[in-house]
Amino acid sequence: MKAAVLREVGKPLEIEDVQLDKPGPHEVLIRTVAAGVCHSDLHFQTGAYPHPLPAVLGHESAGVVEAVGSEVYYVEPGDHVITCLSVFCGHCEYCLGGRPALCRKAETRRRPEQPPRISKDGEVVHQFMDLSSYAEQLLVHEHALVKIRKDMPLDRAALIGCGVTTGLGAVFNTARIRVGSTVAVIGCGGIGLSAVQGASIAGASRVIAIDRLPEKLSLASGFGATDLVNASDGDPVAQVKELTGGGVDYSFEAIGLKQTAEQSFQMLKNGGTATVIGMIPVGTMIELHGVDFLFEKRIQGSNMGSNRFRVDMPRYVDFYLSGKLKLDEMVSRRIRLNRVNEAFEALERGEMARQVIMLED
Repeated sequence: MKAAVLREVGKPLEIEDVQLDKPGPHEVLIRTVAAGVCHSDLHFQTGAYPHPLPAVLGHESAGVVEAVGSEVYYVEPGDHVITCLSVFCGHCEYCLGGRPALCRKAETRRRPEQPPRISKDGEVVHQFMDLSSYAEQLLVHEHALVKIRKDMPLDRAALIGCGVTTGLGAVFNTARIRVGSTVAVIGCGGIGLSAVQGASIAGASRVIAIDRLPEKLSLASGFGATDLVNASDGDPVAQVKELTGGGVDYSFEAIGLKQTAEQSFQMLKNGGTATVIGMIPVGTMIELHGVDFLFEKRIQGSNMGSNRFRVDMPRYVDFYLSGKLKLDEMVSRRIRLNRVNEAFEALERGEMARQVIMLED
């Protein structure tokens, strides 16, 4: 099968023919239909986060089940599924405590003495985020997918696999915002736009979208933002405080930078909560004013929207099909697998909300 392989940090991905093993007892073979291009993939391509190489990148996908292992009963060939990197074991303290997104997932991976899921002419090709979505097929653990309605378009469903779930979940599950509260979202890419939508759906009275690109701010206004702040026009913290008369109840950082993480905390009103969604590079330290904690301001992280994806994702599908959740407008363009490096270049320029790789029509 064709796949986009990263062989060296900082170098373009290479389209190669690789081999998948047959499904083991708890594994599922999926025909990939669509895969979203997420900024997280770029972090690994540039080396901001380490990963064994070579590896097939991609972690936001949807497709159709082609074959299942001997112990798989949840899905069968022909089922439509969304994949999720929050693969869970189902019996550790995190899974049993209702926080499966934090599962250590060692038992969901093949052991060293077993053949790899992906290889090329006898060489191990590492699986990325337990998925490797930039490929014509995926071989994954059964707990890395959720079955969805067949009337859901799979190119839109792919977005739910990471960006939408991360943004919505940060609002619904991590921060659990209150109806009538004020919200600021820093960064209007796919995750930020999803957080904007989540805040609107959850009943926020004001949703302030912050970005440097006017076209992304324009998008945010269609996703439920009540106010727009262009960070190029001056200090976004000062702009938010002026708009709200002192700060917001909740802020969401959806870029992954030291400066914006600190700004998310600084724009809070007393008693407010900042949630960092973006992937801040390894080794980066965040600096905050200690006195602010005396006013019960809080800052927290969010891992994939604190999801319980087999519960959350079908609900998001229903949201879309009932008109509550906008996904069509989030897709900036659809491309083929051989243009994946162009997609990464566009990500670096910050031009796109979401690009979708179509593996089939």
